Amino acid sequence: MLKLFKAPEKILKYLLSAILIFIPLYPKFPFIRIPGTYVSVRPEDFLIFFLFIFLAIIFFPRYKKIFSEKIENSILIYIIVGLISLFSAVFVIKSVGVMIGTLHWARRIEYFIPFFAGVYILKSKNSESLEFFIKILVVVTLLAFVYGLGQRYANWPVIITQNEEYAKGIALRWIPGSHINSTFAGHYDLASFLVMTLPIFITSFFIFKERKTRVILLMTVLAGLWLLINAVSRISVISYLLSSCLALLLAKRYKAIPIIVVASLIFFGLSSDLRARYFRVIEVTIGKVKQLILTQTFAVNAAEEIVRESPSPTPILVFEDRSTSIRLNVEWPRAIRAFFKNPILGTGFSSITLATDNDFLRLLGETGTLGFLAFVLILLHIGILIANNLSKISFGDDMKSAFMAGMVGALPGILLNALFIDIFEASKFAIVFWLMAGFLVSLLRSSNYEQNT
Repeated sequence: MLKLFKAPEKILKYLLSAILIFIPLYPKFPFIRIPGTYVSVRPEDFLIFFLFIFLAIIFFPRYKKIFSEKIENSILIYIIVGLISLFSAVFVIKSVGVMIGTLHWARRIEYFIPFFAGVYILKSKNSESLEFFIKILVVVTLLAFVYGLGQRYANWPVIITQNEEYAKGIALRWIPGSHINSTFAGHYDLASFLVMTLPIFITSFFIFKERKTRVILLMTVLAGLWLLINAVSRISVISYLLSSCLALLLAKRYKAIPIIVVASLIFFGLSSDLRARYFRVIEVTIGKVKQLILTQTFAVNAAEEIVRESPSPTPILVFEDRSTSIRLNVEWPRAIRAFFKNPILGTGFSSITLATDNDFLRLLGETGTLGFLAFVLILLHIGILIANNLSKISFGDDMKSAFMAGMVGALPGILLNALFIDIFEASKFAIVFWLMAGFLVSLLRSSNYEQNT
């Protein structure tokens, strides 16, 4: 055991491998039910807890140095602000219960733990480790594709957590017109996962020259696109295109950009479900514009006729896109009301129920201005680190270049998704994202580039 702790990179490498495999692929079956909430303790929580204990042991002698870094310090600030918000919610405004609020706060900490492991594991400039982890992501994507095929064509079970009843681990079945979520807890976190990983695979495909590698990467990209199409997330399709183009731009693969855009649009155009959802948005928009014009015309005519006779009632057509309507009429107003109830600290984690479908409004509602600014500070410091080093990076034909271009390119798409999806609260996405963000930060801070800000 002592020998293992003298070489912690080996243990950490396999722990992170287990996380990259288990988190995306193991369906969200509950292990310990928590009364009064849809949230459960799941096997993944024990895996992350073991990682936390291991990191605590190896980091303890140098915790002051670790938290002197701006990004890590920002994470600590966010966790502390979240605790203060929790205290306010439980004991001052009494908007959440102690146990539920504490569990949700602890889950936010859980999501950040892989970030610290990701930073540490690549500090030694071990490019082999990065290549190893990317290969795992390739295998995970292909397996998720196989399971997605099984859900659609072989009646394999669908496990989701989109409401309290489903979160009990009830096995559903795919029906025509519904979304494919594969091994993920919902189609939105599957789509967000692909927005993050596909730019890395695409950039790698155009960077690497070895034929076998390119064949495998092409299969992975096509598998990922099939999953993205069948997840039927409109915003994720736009985010994917944005992220992939930006990644190729950073990698200086300019000729590949129109190829990817045209090929992707053709691929997406084959999906009748995706076409129908986009056409619905266009139809609703046109309908609302026409309705506005008719309403104004009717008001003018009514004013002219009111002296003569009461106008006959005109039927009002309702133009509505369900997803947009729920956000605009229910979820977003609920978060805004929570924010105004306590603008400084919010109403506490879990106080605005299952979904807000806007991570930033959720931050404002649950943790107030302080929590929102603390979280944005983390993203801001990552952005500053990228901006300060990007011009100094010489992108070559190696895994580091492919990963960095892909991950940096993916970030705007991820943030765009966060405007419409609670992705930083979705464990299957959030845990993998912060691990990948740790890899990126570590590479940017490495001696190959300028030191961090």
